[in-house]
Amino acid sequence: MPIDRMMRGLAAAILLASIAGLSGCASTVADLPGVGVPADAPARPKEASGYLPVHDLPPDRSEEAMKPADQAKLQAELKAARDRQETAAAQNSTGK
Repeated sequence: MPIDRMMRGLAAAILLASIAGLSGCASTVADLPGVGVPADAPARPKEASGYLPVHDLPPDRSEEAMKPADQAKLQAELKAARDRQETAAAQNSTGK
């Protein structure tokens, strides 16, 4: 009796494994011409889905990167603007 149960369990495991293996082929079988698509089904859209093309790279930039001197100048301007805002905020908070 235990051998019969073991054989049933083994058969069930093999059946489940084969079903799981074949389910991965469902997407390729659906694209076959005579299989998977009913006769009255609407045609598939010619345009791809609305998902973003994650593997497509953007085109190269036409302008070159900022020179180090220009970058340092811009950083200095931003720091000066930040400092002006901090002093203005400090004066407004003490003045009220």
